[in-house]
Amino acid sequence: MKRRSHTKLVREGKYIAEVEVELIETDEGWSPYLALEDVYKLDDVREALRRGDIKDATRFARVFTLTPVAP
Repeated sequence: MKRRSHTKLVREGKYIAEVEVELIETDEGWSPYLALEDVYKLDDVREALRRGDIKDATRFARVFTLTPVAP
């Protein structure tokens, strides 16, 4: 079993967050997959962005605001 770091993007409304997670690679058919703690972390970030609670989201991720460049 190998673990490697990966950045997942979570987009919610006008925000996008970069969340660091670990991918677990095995010889099984469902590889690679996330640890349960990382799944909860992604859910927490998504929920915080939905509420507009950027401070809470930044506990687990780097958060950015999306700005359109063309009308």
